[in-house]
Amino acid sequence: MKKSIIFILPDLETGGAERIITTIANHLPRDRFSPSILLLRKEGAYLDFLKPDVEIIDIQTPRIRNSLKPILLEIKRRKPDIVFSGFGEVNAYLSLFIRLFPKTKFIARETNVVSQHVTRKEIRFFYKFYNGYDKIIAQSNDMQHDLVKNFGIKKKKLVKINNPVDINFIEEKLKESERPIEFSHQHKNVVAIGNLSARKGFDNLLKVFSRLKNQNILLHILGDGKDKEMLLQMKEMLGLDHVIFHGKKSNPYQYLKYADLFILSSRYEGFPNVLLEAGACGIYSLANNCPGGIDEIILDQINGEIANIDNYDSFAEKIKHAVHKNNNKENIKESIKNRFSKDIILQMYEDLLWNI
Repeated sequence: MKKSIIFILPDLETGGAERIITTIANHLPRDRFSPSILLLRKEGAYLDFLKPDVEIIDIQTPRIRNSLKPILLEIKRRKPDIVFSGFGEVNAYLSLFIRLFPKTKFIARETNVVSQHVTRKEIRFFYKFYNGYDKIIAQSNDMQHDLVKNFGIKKKKLVKINNPVDINFIEEKLKESERPIEFSHQHKNVVAIGNLSARKGFDNLLKVFSRLKNQNILLHILGDGKDKEMLLQMKEMLGLDHVIFHGKKSNPYQYLKYADLFILSSRYEGFPNVLLEAGACGIYSLANNCPGGIDEIILDQINGEIANIDNYDSFAEKIKHAVHKNNNKENIKESIKNRFSKDIILQMYEDLLWNI
């Protein structure tokens, strides 16, 4: 007998949670599962990647706070076997009403270290009801420990499933990727990718690169966000001619393929897809020592290193050393593939959904 599943997301824009749920919905075996995705807004690039037999439920609600009633009405009407909520704020609101549906299993997938990411008191209040979920998926040990320590979540409710990386997709992108015109042959080229927001720590990265003005090292930052103007002003103030903001790119693998080093400067993460993808491209990484599974991805001196970015001078020295390392790209790729390939992680999701 098939299990019906409703996945819940705000939209299908190109974010980590959206990518994971799109991948799960596409790959669940149809002889066992019937997946649908409930969206607050039917928009986003991942709509084009969904298989046609994945039903989209569009409740046409622009604000998350107004979405709870239509979500509950859809659950009542459809009576799914499983509701899988994949977005922190929706997870929180929904937790209060789980007991209304005793025949449905509820799963929440957290996307960040909650105590770092959720600061609004009115949302943190709902975490008092989180033990109502049948299972809560954490992407990293850090996320698990945070939920137990700071929110009183029962350990038996938690299951850790790391994010997957789609090796085949990345390899296809790498084949069609030519060297970016902005990559100088006379310089080492360092890449950082992420939303231009405080969480990603690009302000700290610019301070680090203010120590590298006399080095033949270019920093290429890919991404857009609310802090763009502030970061551009900071670049000008610090005189960082060797830092280039590229904006958001549809094929970031083009930049990773030819990079000498990838840097993750985040203040906290959930389980950073971009760090997995850099490794899948064979690129050595230098990551800030922050919560969010960094130490589960980085194998020291094999696919990268972890250091404290707020020690600007020391981090700058590590960059100078790392860009000249003669790394084995195939070893780096294998270190990621053997632990985080899509097939390994999707099997874990399938087992959880079938056995819950």
